[in-house]
Amino acid sequence: MTSPRSLPVTLLLIIGLMTGCGTAQPAASPPPSTPSTVAGFPVTVTNCGVTTTYQRPPRRAVTMNQHVTEIMLALGLEKSMAGTAFLDDRIPPQYEAAYNSVKVLAEEYPSYEVLLSAEPDFVYGGFRSAFDEEGRGREALEKAGIDSYLSLEACPAGPVTTDLLEEEIRTIGRIFGVSDRAEQRVAEMRAVLEGVEEKVRGAEPVKVFVYDSGDKTAFTAGGAGIGNDMISRAGGVNLFADLGKAFGDVSFEQVADRAPEAIVIYDYGDQSVADKKTFLLSNPALKDVPAIKEQRFAVLPLSATVLGVRVPEGVESLAGQLHPDRFS
Repeated sequence: MTSPRSLPVTLLLIIGLMTGCGTAQPAASPPPSTPSTVAGFPVTVTNCGVTTTYQRPPRRAVTMNQHVTEIMLALGLEKSMAGTAFLDDRIPPQYEAAYNSVKVLAEEYPSYEVLLSAEPDFVYGGFRSAFDEEGRGREALEKAGIDSYLSLEACPAGPVTTDLLEEEIRTIGRIFGVSDRAEQRVAEMRAVLEGVEEKVRGAEPVKVFVYDSGDKTAFTAGGAGIGNDMISRAGGVNLFADLGKAFGDVSFEQVADRAPEAIVIYDYGDQSVADKKTFLLSNPALKDVPAIKEQRFAVLPLSATVLGVRVPEGVESLAGQLHPDRFS
C-alpha cells in the first residue's frame, strides 16, 4: 500500500480538497442568526404594567383561557405553542385541527409544576386569574426566565372596545413576528363589523340584560368589558353599563326595575342554556319583566364575549337575534 508521504504534493492537495482536510478547506458555514439579528426584533412591549423586550419570537408559548388561545390559532401560531389550557366552550371548526395539534396541559389552569413541565418561554393569560396561583404569577415567571402577557381587557386604560381588540391582535403579531397576519385579521374583523353597522343603522335600540350565571344574585356584564361595546354595536343598550367593571353581581330586583326587553344568555360551563332559561322564567322577581313575558332571549358563547377573535361574529350573531327583521 502506498504511503501518503510518497504521493505527489498535487495529489495530496486534491485529496485534501475532497475530504475537507489539508490547507485548502472550504469556508466554514456562517453561524446561525443570533437572537439580536432576527428581522424585526428586538420588540419591546409594555403590558398591564410589565415591560418586556423580546429578542426573538417565542417558540414555546402556553395559552391559558380560550379566547387568547383562539387569537394564537387565528394568527397561525400553533407551531409556536407548547401547551394550552382552560376551554369554556367548543373551539370553532376552522381552528379545530390546529388546536388538536397542541398539547392540553389541564382542563382548567395547570399547576405551576405542570406549567413548567411544558418548558414555556411565554405564557399568555386571558384573565387575571391565569396568573393568580402562587408561583404562577408574572413576577415569578419572569424570575424563571419565562415571559408573560395578559389580555388587555384585564387591565384597560380606557373603554374596552373593538379598538382594544385590534391593539391586542397587533401586539401579539409583533411579539411573534407575524404583523402581516395580524393586519389581515384586523381587516377581516372590520369588514364584519361594518356590515353589521350598516344593517342595524336606524333600528330602535333593544334594552338588554346579560345573564352569565347566579341564583341568589345575577352575574352580569358591566360597562368595562368588550361585551358592552358588542351590545351597542349589535343595536342594543346594556342596562348595567353603569357597573364599572367587565362583570359584576346585581340583584334580580334591580334587573326587574330596569325592565329589559331582551335577555342575553352567555353559554358555557355545566349549566345549559335551557337550564338558565328555565331558572329565569321561574324566578318570581322577574315575572313582570318584558323579556320574561315575551320569552325574548338571545344566546352567545362566552368565548365570543371577551377580547378575542370571535367578537365580530358575536356582534353579528347578537344583532341578528335582537333585530331579526334586519337580517332576514
